Amino acid sequence: MLPSIRHLVFTCLSLAVLTGCGGDKGATGPGARGVDRPVPVTTQVVQPRDFSDNLRALGTVHAREAVTITAKVSETVQQVHFDSGDTVARGAPLVTLSGQQQQAALSEAQAAANEATRMYKRQSDLAAQQLIARASLDTQGATRDAANARVAQIRAQLGDRVIRAPFAGVLGIRKVSPGALVTPGTAIATLDDIARVYVDFPLPESDLAFAGVGQRVSGRSASWPGRSFDGTVSAIDSRIDAASRALTVRADFPNPDKALRPGMLVEVSVHRAERQALLLPEIAVVQVGGKTFVWRVDAQGKVVQADVTIGARHDGMAEVLTGLSTGDRIVVEGTGKLRPGATVQDVADDKAASTETRPSKQGRE
Repeated sequence: MLPSIRHLVFTCLSLAVLTGCGGDKGATGPGARGVDRPVPVTTQVVQPRDFSDNLRALGTVHAREAVTITAKVSETVQQVHFDSGDTVARGAPLVTLSGQQQQAALSEAQAAANEATRMYKRQSDLAAQQLIARASLDTQGATRDAANARVAQIRAQLGDRVIRAPFAGVLGIRKVSPGALVTPGTAIATLDDIARVYVDFPLPESDLAFAGVGQRVSGRSASWPGRSFDGTVSAIDSRIDAASRALTVRADFPNPDKALRPGMLVEVSVHRAERQALLLPEIAVVQVGGKTFVWRVDAQGKVVQADVTIGARHDGMAEVLTGLSTGDRIVVEGTGKLRPGATVQDVADDKAASTETRPSKQGRE
């Protein structure tokens, strides 16, 4: 039986060797040597398009005119003529301060002025008849003028006791009540003219050439989601901050419904003129360290790295300044699976070919 077992083992080994050799010749699987399957991607041909990007910045709203109402003298509040949040006209009385001493002093000064005027007229008649010296008349004239000046001074002091609005606007929170003692510098209320408002925002030095007086801007605020405010650039600061390398730009916004309030944060977009630019989706741009590139597809369907310089970005699109030309095909999706020299296949082309070759329902019937 030993020769039979040896013969059986030898036969099995021979069959195993022949099977292995035959398997090498017929290997066509994915791991077979020399087979390079295309990588499925989506591609796009780069073409110049109309492009209008915006300069964006965060700005702060300022009232067209703003002031804190204060008193000029130390006095007791006699009457308050406004409520918090009132809209007032220019010159409207806001607060009346007590002025009893000034009223008494005015009556005294007015009486003295009247007497000095009568004396001057009497001496004028006597001087005309040459009954008194001309010098006496001049002295009485000076006395009359001094008395009238004293009356004007006291009237001015009384005027300071009626605090008026220096311009039309909206008052803030009232901070005094009747009977309160106010002194120079005591805040009574704030007054803001917000029929039009300013928005000041920083602009980088590199973008100075793209902004000018009269340029159209738009603003958005978190307080009013979905609403856009339109305005224009009204002024550009004459100095650039040496630390931030930015300068302040002021935009003027109409505010008829008083939606924008001083101190509010606004996202400002400065609209630039429309121009032709090579655009590609931002997802096609690959950033590795300090290197920026895209995968460009050559005529053989293989990809190569094309170093590019990216300019402005807007609405998911990136402007290519250097590195690509009109008509170049680039990989948009699937960049993470690529290596230099890899063969790619646009899945959009496969879908189109599948649709064209698919038999219609009527043909099958």
